[in-house]
Amino acid sequence: MSSDVASEKLSLHSVLKLNSNDFKEFICGWGAAVINVSVTFPVNKVIFRQILEGVPVGAAVGQMSREGIQLLYRGILPPLCQKTLSLSLMFSIYEGCRQRFCLLTGNAVVAKVLAANIAGAAEAILMPFERVQTLLQDWRYHTKFKNTSHAFRYLLTNYGVTECYRGMVPIICRNGLSNLMFFTLRDQSKELMGTQETLLTNFVSGALIGGFTSTVFYPMNVMKIHMQTKIGGNFENLLAVTREVYISRDRSLSSFYKGVHLNYMRSFISWGVINAAYDFLKDIIF
Repeated sequence: MSSDVASEKLSLHSVLKLNSNDFKEFICGWGAAVINVSVTFPVNKVIFRQILEGVPVGAAVGQMSREGIQLLYRGILPPLCQKTLSLSLMFSIYEGCRQRFCLLTGNAVVAKVLAANIAGAAEAILMPFERVQTLLQDWRYHTKFKNTSHAFRYLLTNYGVTECYRGMVPIICRNGLSNLMFFTLRDQSKELMGTQETLLTNFVSGALIGGFTSTVFYPMNVMKIHMQTKIGGNFENLLAVTREVYISRDRSLSSFYKGVHLNYMRSFISWGVINAAYDFLKDIIF
């Protein structure tokens, strides 16, 4: 009887510890995201213009220069809200699910795969922020939408909640696969660094892993943006959009990577900051 009581107490202690760790992971992810979005938003906006219109970086920067500094941070509220919550969910849900699945299955690989995809699907709940950000950054809607709340009201009033989730398929695919790749490579890098791990090494490893991962799944963002710049009508099939973009851009596979160089630069800085800030905050809080 005493052994059963001790086992039950140990189990309760493990659950409470996991729940506490989940909250700390959430806070660390949130703090890292705030820093990241504030620094990289202008670069992300240039990449968006390249993806949408297929123009070189100079032309995209020229467009933004003509629009003026007052519009440089137009549309930052959706990614600030979305990214802070998204990264918080990504880190907390992934780590929480991974630990729990490890206990349930005893298989670390299966636990990582399941945790990465569950975290990715949970992040997709926040995709209305990506949807509105896409509309606010598209120059064709500059006079149509005043701000974030106006864009949300327009979509909800005229088309309903489902319109806010246009482009969900590429987002779910991107989130789940990129989470799996990022966390797998991140764990391996930590094993390699061991006691040599510092703020600088965390920045470099996060930058390299994030840049590589975002480059691999860059075409998913192209598909997502082309779906989300449209309002109303039927929801397009991912394969149909892929074919449409391929044909409209002279049947060139390289067109799916228009803007990828700047995207890598942004991701390099972004994930370097996220990884370093996350581990720094984790050392303070844990």
